[in-house]
Parts: sequence; structure tokens; C-alpha cells
Amino acid sequence: MAKYSYHARDGEGQEVRGEIDAVTPAAAADNLLRRSLIPIKIEEASESGTSFDLSALFESKIGLDELVIFSRQMYSLTKAGVPILGAITGLSEASHSKIMKETLDDLLEQLESGRTLSTAMAGHPKVFTRMYISLVHVGENTGQLDEAFLQLAMYLQKEQETRRRIKSAVRYPTFVIIAITLALVVLNIFVIPKFADMFAKFNAELPWPTRFLIGMSDLFVNQWHWMLIGLVLMVVGARSYVQSEAGRLNWDGWKIRLPIMGSIIYRSTLERFSRSFAIMLRAGVPINQALTLVGGAVDNAWVAVKVAEMRREIERGDTLLRTCRRSELFTPLVLQMIAVGEETGKVDELLLESADFYEREVDFDLKSLTARIEPILILVVAGMVLILALGIFTPMWDMMRVIRGSS
Repeated sequence: MAKYSYHARDGEGQEVRGEIDAVTPAAAADNLLRRSLIPIKIEEASESGTSFDLSALFESKIGLDELVIFSRQMYSLTKAGVPILGAITGLSEASHSKIMKETLDDLLEQLESGRTLSTAMAGHPKVFTRMYISLVHVGENTGQLDEAFLQLAMYLQKEQETRRRIKSAVRYPTFVIIAITLALVVLNIFVIPKFADMFAKFNAELPWPTRFLIGMSDLFVNQWHWMLIGLVLMVVGARSYVQSEAGRLNWDGWKIRLPIMGSIIYRSTLERFSRSFAIMLRAGVPINQALTLVGGAVDNAWVAVKVAEMRREIERGDTLLRTCRRSELFTPLVLQMIAVGEETGKVDELLLESADFYEREVDFDLKSLTARIEPILILVVAGMVLILALGIFTPMWDMMRVIRGSS
């Protein structure tokens, strides 16, 4: 459930300020009116996000697999006419996940106390996203809850497939990098010290590659505890920085500018934006509210800032096409699709076409990702082998010449 700060007046005209939890700004206004408060200004409360929560590293979460299954089961049950209480009860009894079962039990308890399903889901922001809750809210108000769950299931399944493709594509380079790192550790701790002892017995002047290898080996052997402490501090500091508002914005902006992976991450984010925006519009969510929800669904702070700028321009009366063009987020082909969608009144359909377009591009790039990364990995391994060869074999050849000359 989102937190909103409000500025209102009570029945006597006194100014009242505070914060309230609600699914949407409209729901927050309704809650204030029920309290006999007249809302003047409602805006989403900002979260500092500067603290580092160590427990978050070990906290279990509900994966996309479970949400997809839950959404499809809810679609089937609601379409068959099963009451919400009965559907939630049955799913809770059949759930094999402890977290999902606890969540469903809490939903059931809140439903029995008279709350709506979307309001009950809003109490579990780590399980159900704001977009998920909003679509359920729209489905409840329009009497099409089954269609809302079907759209959510299809959207989450697409998101799941995209993540699986990215994980599959980066598995090979990740394995190679881990193998290189382990090889470096083993060489520096067990192999190079043996050669260093042998070279020390001859008191010969060593070339720079050998001195570099021996120095690095001494660092691993004698200063390993400081290296470990430094590594932990770097990880904790980086995690804390990325969790801050400015750090998240800089990190997400940097990610999409990476040499090889950047374009894939960028287009995957735009696919997520186009698909979620289309689903929100198809469900009947107003365009400005849809942009607010989609900004949080793209999971990229830099793109979310651009989306927020688009929402403000649309609220000032600008068209979707002009705001999309000024945002510089989309390719000319997608802008043409949006233009046709505005003219024909089928923006949601054209946005889905845009999402499919980005999906095809991401899929093509992921299939060729390994071939593009392999030359870089080969160069890294070749550089390691070259330094090892120069550092170890060059002084050995010099010693062989000295031995032959003395004999």
C-alpha cells in the first residue's frame, strides 16, 4: 500500500496535515472524506531509502512463478463463479509456500472483516506491486475481476520469460569469470609462492612481470584478512549507495549505458513499460494514473524519472505522442505506432505491438550475446596467460643461461 501525505481541512475549517495509506490518490481522498476531512492536496510521500537493511539480504520473497500460478488460479476460479472468500480459502489450503500461505490467510482475514480484495492486497507491498493492486481494484469496480487476473497472469508470464532469457544468456560469461577468479586465487596462494622461493635463492634481478606476480601473491598470502574486510565494506557500501535515492538513479542510468549489456537492459525496460502501460490503459485506468503506476513497475529509477516527466506534461494538456517524443525514450518506429494509436483510439493495442517489437529485439541480442562476449573473455584469459608466462618462464630462462655459462 502506498503512503500519501495530505493537506486537508476539517468541518470547522481547521488545517490538517498528515499521512495516509491507500492504493491510489483517489482512494486516499475517499478515506479522508469518510473522516469528514476535505482534501486540498494529496501527493505520494517520499521515502528516504538511505538506510541499509541487513535483514533484506536474507529475507525470503515470493517469486514470479508463484504469482503467475496464483493469478491464473484466481482467473479460473473467479471466471467459474467461485466466491472470492472460497477461492482464497482453497488456494491457501493448497499452497506449498509458507510465505504465500501466510499472505493468503491474512487476505482471507481482511476479506472477512469487510475489506475489498485490492485493499487487503495493499497491505502486502512486498508480494503485490502497486500495478497488481490497481488492476485488481479496477477489476473489482468494473465487475471484470477475472479479466484483470488473466491480464496480470499474461503480463507476469512475459516478465518471467524475459528474466529467464537474460539469466540464460549471462550464465556462460558468469561461469567463466568465476573460474578465472578462482584460478587467480589458487595461483597467488599456492603456485607463485613456490616459484618466488626458488627465484630468491639465486639473488637475481627479476623482470617486472615477475615482480608484479610476486607482489600480488604476497598481498593474497599476507594481507588476505584486510582484502576480505575491504571486500565486505565495498559490498555493504555499494548496496547502501544503490538503495539510496540518488544512488539508485545513478546506478540505473549507468546500467543502460553499459557497452554490451546496456542496450539489452534498456530495451527490456522499455518492453516492460510498453506492456504494463498497455495493460493499464486496456483495464480503463486513466492515463496519468497509469503512468504513475507504470513508473514504479519498470524497475529502473532513471526511466521512472522520464515517465514522471511524461505524466506531468500530459496533466498540463499535452498529447501522449509529443511527450513520448520529448522523453527521447523510444525509437522512431515505436513513436509511429503511438501516433497511429492516438489517431485510431487503439493506443493499448499499438503499445502491445511496441512491447512485442522490443521483445523480439531483446531475444535476438540475447541469442548473440555469448558470441559477442567470448572475444573479450578470450582476451582476458590470454592476458593472464601472457603475464604468467613472462613472469615465471623469463627468469627461469635467464637462470638456465647462467647455469650453462658457468658450466
